[in-house]
Amino acid sequence: MKVFMVFGTRPEAIKMAPVVRAIDGADGLDGVVCVTAQHREMLAQVLKVFDITPQYDLDIMTEGQDLFDITTKSLSGLRNILGMEEPEIVLVQGDTTTAFAASLAAYYSKIAVGHVEAGLRTYDKLSPFPEEGMRHLIGVLADYHFAPTKRAMSNLLKEGVSKENIWLTGNTVVDALFHVRGRQDASGSGAEWERYFEEKWNLSCPSRFGDDGGRLVLVTGHRRESFGEGFENICMALKEIAERRRNVSIVYPVHLNPNVQGPVRRILGGQPNIYLIDPLDYEPFVYLMSRCYLVLTDSGGIQEEAPSIGKPVLVMRQKTERPEGVEAGTVKLVGTDKEKIVKETFRLFDDASLYERMSTAVNPYGDGRAAERIVEVLEERVLEDLRSGAERPARDRTKLGV
Repeated sequence: MKVFMVFGTRPEAIKMAPVVRAIDGADGLDGVVCVTAQHREMLAQVLKVFDITPQYDLDIMTEGQDLFDITTKSLSGLRNILGMEEPEIVLVQGDTTTAFAASLAAYYSKIAVGHVEAGLRTYDKLSPFPEEGMRHLIGVLADYHFAPTKRAMSNLLKEGVSKENIWLTGNTVVDALFHVRGRQDASGSGAEWERYFEEKWNLSCPSRFGDDGGRLVLVTGHRRESFGEGFENICMALKEIAERRRNVSIVYPVHLNPNVQGPVRRILGGQPNIYLIDPLDYEPFVYLMSRCYLVLTDSGGIQEEAPSIGKPVLVMRQKTERPEGVEAGTVKLVGTDKEKIVKETFRLFDDASLYERMSTAVNPYGDGRAAERIVEVLEERVLEDLRSGAERPARDRTKLGV
């Protein structure tokens, strides 16, 4: 059975890499990888880390591209490739424009769609934008739904997806994280990464932060819905934290988007204990995350990654499609309010019992075997459907109001 996997961004690549590797090791499955290169440079880093060579590269990235460009270029680029390859199933991951366009292309080609990380919801189509809309649309087009958590599975059931077409797998990002951390531990590469941060970024010995009561805070931030006032507030909060706690070092790999670069460089540039660095390859990012004290983020995947290695996460968004972390106590929502970001950061600095609770809470996102479970479904259920000539899985349309 030919499995056609499409992704285009760094987060997609990280989460699909374990699936690619698992399919490559499975008898009876022929994996084909196609990238759109929605994020060219950041995508290339991940492909190298996981030793993945795509069979197809749409190379759609252009300066100043928008959602219309990504959608139309991906859709038209996939048309002929799907016609040539004729896969039995197309796998997509998450909620990107690439994932939606690939699902739509598969649907137009009457090819089954498997959705990795299915069922995440905020039920506010503008938060996050455009991801919330994308994952709803993919959910309608998908035939096989690989849900990372029980809540994601419950969301799909409420929307009319049959239980027999949903599988609880855990999140593949935990698989990827464990793979990279295991390789780092086995190779004893800590000293190598220490030198890397010191020589390239003048960030001395992340492993020793905290020895003098200091703290290393890792920041990621790039959400569209925060652009403007929200992002200004985030930057002002980081500046206040740095100014009030001189023994705290804030490391911020700054996204390449000009809407991020502008306020970050203007407000935070020149602050001696804030390190504004270029986006990191996945391996040094994992090492830095393992050495930090806590994470401030508006990203999605890191809400799943950081708790897997005992790092509390403050999410600088109003809503999250990953409420499991909030409920488990590994994650706390702080929005883009400057005062709240500062207050909750200092609480984690000063309240040892709170930090202990957040850092030791049970991670709800899986055990590192998600890709293995997805491959089992492909080998058993999808192949069975193909052999039996069964119609594509159907949705209970009464729950859609049609």
